[in-house]
Amino acid sequence: MNAYQDLMSFQRETEALAQVAGRLGWDQEAMMPEGATAQRAEEHAAMAHILHARRIDPRIGDWLEKAEATDEIAAANLREIKRSFARTAKVPARLAAELAKTTSLAHRIWARSRAEEDVAAFLPILQQVVDLRKEEAAAIAGDADPYDALLDDYEPGATGASLSAMFNALRPRLVDLRAAILDRPAPAALTGSFDEAIQLALSTKLATAFGYDLTTGRMDKAVHPFSSGSGLDVRITTRTNPIDPFNCFYSTIHEVGHAAYEQGIDDKHLLTPVGRGVSMGVHESQSRIYENQLGRSRAFTGWLYTEMRDAFGDFGIPDADAFYATVNRVSDGCIRTEADEVQYNLHVLLRFDVERALMAGDLAVNDLEAAWNDRFKADFGYAVDKPSNGLLQDVHWSEGLFGYFPTYTLGNVYAGCLHEALRAAIPDLDDDLARGDTLRATGWLRENLQQYGALRTPVETITHAAGQAPNEAPLLSYLEQKFGGIYGL
Repeated sequence: MNAYQDLMSFQRETEALAQVAGRLGWDQEAMMPEGATAQRAEEHAAMAHILHARRIDPRIGDWLEKAEATDEIAAANLREIKRSFARTAKVPARLAAELAKTTSLAHRIWARSRAEEDVAAFLPILQQVVDLRKEEAAAIAGDADPYDALLDDYEPGATGASLSAMFNALRPRLVDLRAAILDRPAPAALTGSFDEAIQLALSTKLATAFGYDLTTGRMDKAVHPFSSGSGLDVRITTRTNPIDPFNCFYSTIHEVGHAAYEQGIDDKHLLTPVGRGVSMGVHESQSRIYENQLGRSRAFTGWLYTEMRDAFGDFGIPDADAFYATVNRVSDGCIRTEADEVQYNLHVLLRFDVERALMAGDLAVNDLEAAWNDRFKADFGYAVDKPSNGLLQDVHWSEGLFGYFPTYTLGNVYAGCLHEALRAAIPDLDDDLARGDTLRATGWLRENLQQYGALRTPVETITHAAGQAPNEAPLLSYLEQKFGGIYGL
């Protein structure tokens, strides 16, 4: 065997172990009994220690020096392994294990604190997580910006400065659009009670309608919906609310977008660095285009309206046009995951700015809730009413995912570019969506983006699929056209 083959044989075992570690996380949120928390933290720490040791094994450095790329797949695998090796080598094994253990404990404390509306109970463990992530960022960054080191873990090549420039271009037009919309009469809101078992049954139908393969996946309930795994085992979760079935339906479609990306990667890349999504921003582009540009389109909501009438009977919305407006209703709300397309990115930009300040040492953990609430009041014009609608609503910081939030808005930007290209390629797509048929749309995404996994860098991935470099213009045009039509602007 040559150096590249030796390296890839070793890497496949590492990738398989990483999948096992990920399954521990899935189980913790979907199945694990409450009393197992302490033991699971030890299990996470043990797996993190093993994976860290493998990822800095000195043989990797030797193989990388000798390995030669004979094609673009080998070149991409070497690029990803080299990047991971250089990054991981800077993080002490002790720190990697401590992070895994602490974030495992923090997740359960966050869930309990959220349920009990008790910020004070969460802050001490959050302080530990922040301190550990700062230590990690400093070790990786050296003389560079520590926040960029964290961001690079989720969106390779991106920087806080570059994202700030993009987000600053987004914010004024989003604020103006929001103000214009809220000055108009709002469409009717959905009211009534919707059986949660029926919600889950219809969610399963939605998942398969968007191409989710249940022979290599499964759907369960969790506090915070997520997708987990890659290759031949890709799982999703959703949640139900008896008075808000849209939360269940669109959380499901969103997570199916993530899962479809992983299921859509060519099997020849299984258990290799190329065989997973290239970045969280690109991942989010798939979930958002599934959820919004496709799932909330006039054509698809017409089909969903009929499905809901069949499942629940008359629920007070008179016709498909009114239902489309209700699905896309812009209204006040504190929850990011339930926000409409116009306001969603404002929620993300709040978190981006707050966590940058936190990691820079300009904001203390004990002042975090006040900073969050002040910024929310300034951006949205009303106050956060309770912690579960504010600081405690998201799981990410309990899991140490600092640098993750901006990829949500970046994913929306990517989705705007992809949607523009998709509509140009399939101009009669609405005929399919009106029948609940997403095959050509999801097939186009699979052919042009998903199958390649991490073959290209994030920017190259979007540029290849969309035919243009990522920029905010298509997203803004889409939002202004869509909501201008709904609200008569």
